[in-house]
Amino acid sequence: MTLPPNPRRAGALCALLAAAVLAGCAARGVPGTPGALPALRGETRDRVTASDEPEATRRARVRLELATAYFSRGQMTTALDEVKQSIAADPTIAAAFNLRGLIYANLGDHALAEDSFQRALAIDRADADTMQNYGWYLCQQRRYDEAERLFRQAMDVPRYADTARTLMTKGICQARAGQLATAEATLGRAYELDAGNPVIAVNLSEVLYRRGQYERARFIMRRVNAQTDVSNAQTLWLAARIEQKLGNGPQVQLLGEQLRGRFPNAPEAVAYERRQFDE
Repeated sequence: MTLPPNPRRAGALCALLAAAVLAGCAARGVPGTPGALPALRGETRDRVTASDEPEATRRARVRLELATAYFSRGQMTTALDEVKQSIAADPTIAAAFNLRGLIYANLGDHALAEDSFQRALAIDRADADTMQNYGWYLCQQRRYDEAERLFRQAMDVPRYADTARTLMTKGICQARAGQLATAEATLGRAYELDAGNPVIAVNLSEVLYRRGQYERARFIMRRVNAQTDVSNAQTLWLAARIEQKLGNGPQVQLLGEQLRGRFPNAPEAVAYERRQFDE
């Protein structure tokens, strides 16, 4: 039976996804950034180096790198100011508009967020990172069909290197839409591609839990929580809920003690104290 999306659990999924959304979105495609392939110029076929970069593009790149750093630290207003200066210096860099879309989405300015993503794609129609981020934004707006189309387009881009990340985002979006069987298959493919990614693992386990596949969910969560630098209040609480469904009282108590000891003020610790396993 397909279950409707649970708003509380959907929020947990969003929190776990947040760290993965930005990955690679601002650095790719910016001339002069680390990892960019050296180009060949003119008949001499000379390699492009830093001295060949136009001054305006250099300023735009530096501002974009600063904006990305501020965004990753949650300093949205400062990040927005830096990305505006990047665009003013060189308005042809799609990654700057992509990041601007993420910032405006975070600030709740939906009109400017959508405009930013669309501008990025107008500059570079093959920008898979913008497709990924725009798709996630649309998913949050419950525009699931449009989001699905963008995820598919991103993965169709030749040599796209972040298929696992996009599959993860797509799977979470499907879960939010209540399409749990489809979400399980999508997240399962992401897990096959990147089994060491704890964000993928936790989201797959959450879907398995909601579908009643407790043994599979337990197996994955035990691997996640075995990594003390990865486990957190959310992962311990999900593991406790799984063990509760399997009737393993001692393990539920052990996980609950870890939860209370490590994260006493977390909402999950409060939920454990209240025995709210099914809410």
